[in-house]
Amino acid sequence: MTAKSSHRELTVSSSGRFSRHLCITRLTDRGRGLNCSEDPESLVWFQPLTNALKMSSRVSGHLEKAEEEEEEEDEEGEGEGEGRVNPTEVKMSQIVMPCHSNHQQELSVGQLLKWIDSCVCVSERHAGCPCVTASMDDIHFEHTISVGQVVNIKAKVNRAFNTSMEVGVQVSCEDLFLDRHWRVCHAYATFVTQRKNTGQKVILKPIVPHTEKEQVEYSVAAERRRVRMLHDDIIKDLLSHGSVLQADSWAVGSAVAAEKTKVESVELVLPPHANHQVNTFGGQIMAWMVNVATIAASRLSQAHPTLRTIDMFTFRGPSQVGDRLLLRAIVNNAFKNSMEVGVRAEADQEEGPNRHINSAFMTFEVLDTHRKPCTLPRIRPEPLEGGRRFQEAIARKKIRLDRKYIISRKQGEVPLSVPWDPRNQVYLSYNNVSALKMLAARNNWRLSSEKDKVRLYTMEQKSTLSFRVESEVDVPAHRAFCLLAELSNRPSWDIHYQKCELIHQVDDDDFLYRVVTPSVSHGAVGSQTSAHQGEGILQDFILLASKRKPCGSGDPYVIALRSVSLPTYPPTEGYNRGEVLCAGFTILETRNNMSLISYYNQASPEVLPYISTDIAGLSSSFYHNFCSCSQYLTRNRLQSASEVQTGQYQATNTDGPACDIEADNLSVALRSTQL
Repeated sequence: MTAKSSHRELTVSSSGRFSRHLCITRLTDRGRGLNCSEDPESLVWFQPLTNALKMSSRVSGHLEKAEEEEEEEDEEGEGEGEGRVNPTEVKMSQIVMPCHSNHQQELSVGQLLKWIDSCVCVSERHAGCPCVTASMDDIHFEHTISVGQVVNIKAKVNRAFNTSMEVGVQVSCEDLFLDRHWRVCHAYATFVTQRKNTGQKVILKPIVPHTEKEQVEYSVAAERRRVRMLHDDIIKDLLSHGSVLQADSWAVGSAVAAEKTKVESVELVLPPHANHQVNTFGGQIMAWMVNVATIAASRLSQAHPTLRTIDMFTFRGPSQVGDRLLLRAIVNNAFKNSMEVGVRAEADQEEGPNRHINSAFMTFEVLDTHRKPCTLPRIRPEPLEGGRRFQEAIARKKIRLDRKYIISRKQGEVPLSVPWDPRNQVYLSYNNVSALKMLAARNNWRLSSEKDKVRLYTMEQKSTLSFRVESEVDVPAHRAFCLLAELSNRPSWDIHYQKCELIHQVDDDDFLYRVVTPSVSHGAVGSQTSAHQGEGILQDFILLASKRKPCGSGDPYVIALRSVSLPTYPPTEGYNRGEVLCAGFTILETRNNMSLISYYNQASPEVLPYISTDIAGLSSSFYHNFCSCSQYLTRNRLQSASEVQTGQYQATNTDGPACDIEADNLSVALRSTQL
């Protein structure tokens, strides 16, 4: 039997879920019967598969954590939407063949990007009209994929805005021999609808989330969109404030000149490179860009580099069949164990300047035999533009660290009090709001007690206890939002707030407060008496308050709170510095100008004593506190002074102009922020 038929049999066996022992036995039997001189082609097919088996055994230890995380996510989502298929979901599975691999018999990132783009493009069926890839968020590749392993790609539309939609994509790898699965990367792509022949915009139909995971992605998509709009401004802000220091590698004589890493290549766009709209696949363009970036990185390191991260990028213009794409790459900066390569793609024009298609920034590492990053040579930037690229690379590295350190899908991995800085404010604000939205989207809340339609819910998740208090009030949602967003007024109705002072107004949506709470060391914990005593050591909190108006119909108003640290406000004697992981209000308009107000708190040790007796059913201070809140809202229902002060936030049923204006205002405020 030829090697090709042997390989086909193995593939069928894998798809049929045959046992690991059977697959290995067949492969071994085939291997014994091979004669390289008689059938050299057999060795070509056999060797990558045996390498894949060895690689699977070598990396198995590193995948335990990834598998455990996936199992936890599966358990959390178990039973959700059982038997229901998301109409926007698309799945693709590809087995990695030798033609897809690089020199190390690992799947090339360029090929993976082409598969991702193909899978994501199918999700445009939700739009019912042609769409184009507008941008792709950061992609961090956690693991490599070997020949013989299977790549599973799943994409679905998380949220549809006016004329754009966010598509989430998850890539996992499957080892056929060890029956293991692990996550490789995840990303978010933005697609934009094309106008009709008449020039009229195509408005997308909204997405209706059904499961808890869908609700979380739907809610947080608005925050991710906000961050995308500000990405370029954050880099400009870092550079303009002089926060990027000059590196000492400029004057190092042993540094490698950046000119030596320059790469230029031309690609002709042919029909196989285009989609059904005759536009070049975005994944194909990215694959070409990865190719030239890898060559540039190799010229600096004189080794085979591994691509770790592709920064958020935007497609600036279309490319069609027949275009000649000019690809340029150069190493912008080299750090101790990583280097950034900048790539630019242009369409060659017969007349006039070339048309800019895309720019991307990729981070590479060089791994030793133990898969550990090697130390890289330093880079000496080119004159003129090289210095700018060198400095911008440092700014982007800081942004990568901020995004990795602060923006986390798992809130528990983020430290409680992240140091606040004007340059990481956007990511702290994102984390603040998205954490509250994720907490609110959970569906395993349990009713602990209820009194006069004021309900107290609790939720235990591993070692974390969260609580939610909610009730309906006869106040319009936008009015309740304006009043509750004024945190300085909270001591007038909240017995747990003794003092609340505004430290700094970052912009129209974000504020820094210092909150002082009474001691709970005397009297009945959680009772009104203990709250008013003020004996013992007081507690104080440094809080970031982030408020958001609805970005679409059915969205609530959000007021999110979390702890941050400020060097100008260190812990002081006489106060116990407490921390808040995640807290805040959601305000949803219901009927007849009424609002459903929900207060959430992911209880930290400093917060738990104030609510523990209520959760245990020994008191009902939560009820009295919420009644005070309701009276405060009703009393100020018709007054307009606070509304003018907070900028008269009004709800909107569209995502486009309102969110764009909000982003523009925040961008201007960030550039003028000083603490």
